[in-house]
Amino acid sequence: MRRTIITLALAVAATATWAQSFRLWQGGESTRYDIADAPTLPYTAAGQTLTIGSTAVSVAAIDSITIVNPVTVTWSGTTATVTIPATVTGVTATVSGGDVVITNTNAWEEQEFVLRGTSTAGSLTYNGTYKCKFTLAGLSLTSTSGAALDIQCGKRIDLILADGTTNSLTDAAGGTHKAAFNCQGHMEVSGSGTLTVAGNTAHAIRSNEYLFLKKSTGTIAVTKAASDGIHVGEYFQMNGGTITIAGTAKDGLQVETDDDSDETLNGQFIMNGGSINVTLDAEDAKAIRLDAADTNTDITPEMQLLGGTVTVSLTSTADGSKGIVSDGNITIGAGTDSDPVVSVTAAGATYTDPDTEEENRCTGIKADYTLLIAGGTTTVAATGTKARGVRAATLRATAGTLTVTNTGSKAQGIKLDNAFTSEGGTVSGTFKY
Repeated sequence: MRRTIITLALAVAATATWAQSFRLWQGGESTRYDIADAPTLPYTAAGQTLTIGSTAVSVAAIDSITIVNPVTVTWSGTTATVTIPATVTGVTATVSGGDVVITNTNAWEEQEFVLRGTSTAGSLTYNGTYKCKFTLAGLSLTSTSGAALDIQCGKRIDLILADGTTNSLTDAAGGTHKAAFNCQGHMEVSGSGTLTVAGNTAHAIRSNEYLFLKKSTGTIAVTKAASDGIHVGEYFQMNGGTITIAGTAKDGLQVETDDDSDETLNGQFIMNGGSINVTLDAEDAKAIRLDAADTNTDITPEMQLLGGTVTVSLTSTADGSKGIVSDGNITIGAGTDSDPVVSVTAAGATYTDPDTEEENRCTGIKADYTLLIAGGTTTVAATGTKARGVRAATLRATAGTLTVTNTGSKAQGIKLDNAFTSEGGTVSGTFKY
């Protein structure tokens, strides 16, 4: 075992790639290490422990060490270059100016891709059937033909925002594509870099299945969207990072429930940490939205704001819009890491539906079923004309605080279908049943 590890380490050190690195596999999971951080792999404890940087690993617990050979795509102006290492099989690329199409037929090994450079007429379309990783390492793409980044793979996609990098994606206007950054599978995000996305045709970011932000995630900023800022199918989970959304024509962050999914998580919005900041100017839209399934009535959407910070501003032009809305339940608090801080301002007035002539109020928080205040600090201000702070079937409090003010002309504080149930915490506001 010792001789094999030393040989592999030397092979990695001799590999000339964008980022010389290797993966240490234990129990089916891997950790990536850069050669610069671990140029040598010394043994201690009579050969029983391998030291990688500052980490000591039991040799007996190591499954294998694999060399990372990423495919690198580099844009410059209106051209692009694709570098495929000789050791990589099943990956082909076609390049037309700055537009790149990569096809990966490898269905047995996870391939990594590094995207970098700048183009004012560039895009990447990826076709594959197996999970893979994309590292954005100082990438700025503006497409003139469709989506800037279109990942046509229904499997797990690791998106890594390389530490210390700034990345941006902008699509072409007037297209038929679904998003400036479209992922057909489920996306997991990590890395402390930043990503800024502008959507000129539809959504800015779309993940067809789930979207999961890990604790190490940096900043994702949506500056414009012709439709939703971030559109997610199945479920959304956020353990860390920062999301900022502004300039959307429709919803800020919309999460749907999948009618056909048999996954355990489906129809959930789970926030354990990080921060979300949405500024919504559009009328009759939602800043943060969790939808029920169209036909599967057995699934009750569950929005759980358990930790982190959520700030929503419905501006004076957001008539009839909603701040935080769930077709099912909303729970605020009772997380394990930290108490959430939620702040919503509803400054819009009413919106009259042109089809039904129904008048809809601008509302801070709306739950079709139960709003549970289980911890943290939640403040809602209804400052617009006829705006409403909270609308729910049932309001229940067990801990934490909920403060609702209604200072707008004819504004309402808390509108409920059922009686308020207090089992702890503090709730203040004007009630209407």
